[in-house]
Amino acid sequence: MSLWIDSVDGSESRFLPLSADFDVDVCVVGAGITGITTAYLLAKAGKRVCILERDVANCHSTGNTTAKITASHGLFYDYLLNTFSPELAKGYLDANLSAISNIKNIIDEENIECDFEFCDNFVFTNLDSEVAKIKQEVLTVQSLGFNAELVNSVSAPVDCLAAIKFPNQAQFNPLKYVNALLDKFISLGGMIFEHSKVCDVKPEGNFYLCFANDHIVTSKYVVFACAYPFVNVPGFYFLKMYQEASYIIGFRTSAKLFDGMYINSKAPIISLRTALDKNNERIVLLGGSNHKVGTDDDVSKCYSNLENLARSMYPDCEILYRWQTQDCISLDKIPYIGPFSSVWDNVYIATGFKKWGMTSSNVAANIICDSILGRVNKYSFVFKSTRFNPMKNSTEFANMLKQSASSLVLDRMRFPKEVLDSIPCNSAKIVDYSNGKFGIYKDMDGVFHAIKPYCSHLGCQLVWNDLAKTWDCPCHGSRFSFNGSSFYSPSINDLEVFIFRET
Repeated sequence: MSLWIDSVDGSESRFLPLSADFDVDVCVVGAGITGITTAYLLAKAGKRVCILERDVANCHSTGNTTAKITASHGLFYDYLLNTFSPELAKGYLDANLSAISNIKNIIDEENIECDFEFCDNFVFTNLDSEVAKIKQEVLTVQSLGFNAELVNSVSAPVDCLAAIKFPNQAQFNPLKYVNALLDKFISLGGMIFEHSKVCDVKPEGNFYLCFANDHIVTSKYVVFACAYPFVNVPGFYFLKMYQEASYIIGFRTSAKLFDGMYINSKAPIISLRTALDKNNERIVLLGGSNHKVGTDDDVSKCYSNLENLARSMYPDCEILYRWQTQDCISLDKIPYIGPFSSVWDNVYIATGFKKWGMTSSNVAANIICDSILGRVNKYSFVFKSTRFNPMKNSTEFANMLKQSASSLVLDRMRFPKEVLDSIPCNSAKIVDYSNGKFGIYKDMDGVFHAIKPYCSHLGCQLVWNDLAKTWDCPCHGSRFSFNGSSFYSPSINDLEVFIFRET
């Protein structure tokens, strides 16, 4: 469980599932910080809005972030300048800086207590080969009109040869913020339904039908704020994004703590910040161990590597929290914000935040709200959602398009005893047997659970994650429990399950 979820008892459901058909102006799919901010701004403008959430509000990315509110997204601006244009790079910078001010204004206007504090953000390196890149990034950001600074030392317990300092950024408790925003949204007449998985969206005349829990929400506008959109056509976002997992630990130490927020410039990534726990004591959050979801790399040491690093920094540290998150990353590294496609009017998307969802969510909410309300947003050109840049990596492109074999129609399978004996308890493997592949998990009691190991989204072959005990999709980041239940988009359907016995 994350620090944020623990601090507000955020794993508990607060709202009822959808249980009737009704009409609204706007239906928002997804109750994370993007969906709730969008819904709040629209309700404040007088729109009738509902939110549909497949699980519990804020239980995914928002509840498992590091919650850095910053326009400093790694060494990114020199890339934007050279890959696109100075206008786009400045637009990206200004949009994210505006998001910091917007969030602070909402906090002040609504009197939200969420441990918000201004602090500096640093992207640092301890590698000689990265120093020139840091220096160039400083010059680029300064040329875009922001007072970034080059520094050679930092207060965090890391080796630093050079760093770019973004002054006056911020951090907060994201669930305290979003829960208060959600309460305000409800007071404005908004509605939210948890455990209401949207299984389809269809146009009908000038309206759209959102199907969930055997009921229909009819609306003129739909906003996909569900991290990874589950509707494949139109939009084709499965061709343009992948998902990356990362891990965070929270620990207490008696040592004097550092000021500011930190991330290094090159993998393996190290992310540092401090935060207040539920007892109002300041602890350290350390993140890293990033990898693409569904890779068959050994992920068993993701937490232990972070814990060893924490102990090298603070030998007396006491580990209090461990949690994992995953984020959508577009192929060109810029979020998709705006119209869902060129053929569906009044349907909007916000995704591909590349682990910088605190500012990106506010940017997205404002761009989408302005569009629905008929206003011009000066930053919308930066995040044009209908762009399509061809994949640069042909192997990844083939992986994303991979389709499953035809479904096996079987009620019962017999597996040789030697195959089953080779699977350790509380682990799983994919087995080739009887002209097919099967994913077999053995629980702690020695009971077997077999699934068809192809993602229910587009059929990519799944990989077993022995750390999280999940079946993960390497193509688009869907995740399933050991028994085949879908719990992370873009998949919405469970896996095919097999009943079997030993031969």
